[in-house]
Amino acid sequence: MKRVGMFVWNHFTNDARVLRECTTLSQNGYDVELICIHDPDDPTLERYEEVNEHFRVYRLKRDPIIFSILLKTYQLTVTKKWLLIPLLFVLGAICYVSPWIFLSLLIVTGSLFISKIRVPITYSTLILKMIIKGYIGNYDIYHSNDLNTLPQGYITSKWRLKKRPLIYDSHEVQTSRTGYDSPWFKRIEGFLIKKVDSMMVENHTRANYNERLYGFYPHVLHNYPSLEIQKVHETIDLHKILGLPEKEKILLYQGGIQPGRGLENLVEAFPLFKEGTLVFIGDGKIKGKLQQMVKKRELEDGIRFINKVPIKDLPKYTKNAYLGFQVLNNVCFNHWSASSNKLFEYMMNEVPIVACNFPEIKRAVEDSEVGVTIDPHDPAEIARGVNYLLDNPDKRDYFSNNCKKARKKYNWEIEQKNLLEVYRDY
Repeated sequence: MKRVGMFVWNHFTNDARVLRECTTLSQNGYDVELICIHDPDDPTLERYEEVNEHFRVYRLKRDPIIFSILLKTYQLTVTKKWLLIPLLFVLGAICYVSPWIFLSLLIVTGSLFISKIRVPITYSTLILKMIIKGYIGNYDIYHSNDLNTLPQGYITSKWRLKKRPLIYDSHEVQTSRTGYDSPWFKRIEGFLIKKVDSMMVENHTRANYNERLYGFYPHVLHNYPSLEIQKVHETIDLHKILGLPEKEKILLYQGGIQPGRGLENLVEAFPLFKEGTLVFIGDGKIKGKLQQMVKKRELEDGIRFINKVPIKDLPKYTKNAYLGFQVLNNVCFNHWSASSNKLFEYMMNEVPIVACNFPEIKRAVEDSEVGVTIDPHDPAEIARGVNYLLDNPDKRDYFSNNCKKARKKYNWEIEQKNLLEVYRDY
């Protein structure tokens, strides 16, 4: 049985794609160890998790030990001020014995409050921890998810006497995505991509882009959900949770509440909807901004927010929706070329979609007749799509019924064969 060492730069709590890949490999003759990041703000999150007999998760501590000790000391002195007396005594003794050690402690402690110092040190330490774990694992195959774990995969797979295969699984377009504006990302990927043995991207639009950029056509592994989603018969009563009438139509957005996803336009469009309650399920950088927009416009009764829910429970919420939104904005090639997981999660749960008219998304929605496509940059256009489904319940039910057919095509049970095909080469 070949052993796989997989890296991912997140806490592995809501990464559906990585979960599917690791599970598939573990069920088809591979022993998988996933190396990811622990979340110090979540006391319930395990450092070690055994998903099944051949799939284990290792979450590495995020912060350097010295930072953790100093931060814990600071937090204790804030909550228990009497500790300041013995702490000052200890610091005074250190200063007396060695002013240089005292000065070093002051500098390190001060860096805790300067993000430009703390963040690079934290990231560098975490990368080093991943590399050490990858070396100790001595895997037969190394698998890096996205550019932020490609250096770890390259070093651990190639900087050894007996080189190992390295698979680069690029979930996003690293050279044109939000938050990746520096030209260094393109340079790093351009250098490391020559070192990988196989590369996978999400769809053919992105594969064509990669070919133009780097001169080769990577494998395509679509981000389709598992059919297990539609086998979830239990429903969490969103109407009851939100205090809504039983017949109120829920207009749902589920996923990360992040920049560039058109969510501000959803709020702007809401007053133009003929009926329904707009519900956001998820968390992210701009959630506070959206909530402020809603409050400023006095739309609290019509627009509601629910925190992120575990992957396994999400279908129980999705099933409540009259329609679902996928309204990415064209802020980068990554968004324009997306065929995101949530699009197919709606299909799995028989929820018609109001979706952006970008190539991969438009093709999936219109070819399968599971919703309407609109210009996501125009709130009036979004409202047009919503009101069409509100005014034509028969058409909405037609789209919903077509979702049953679409999920027979867009599912992980079929798509996973492409992943196994890549691995059979090694």
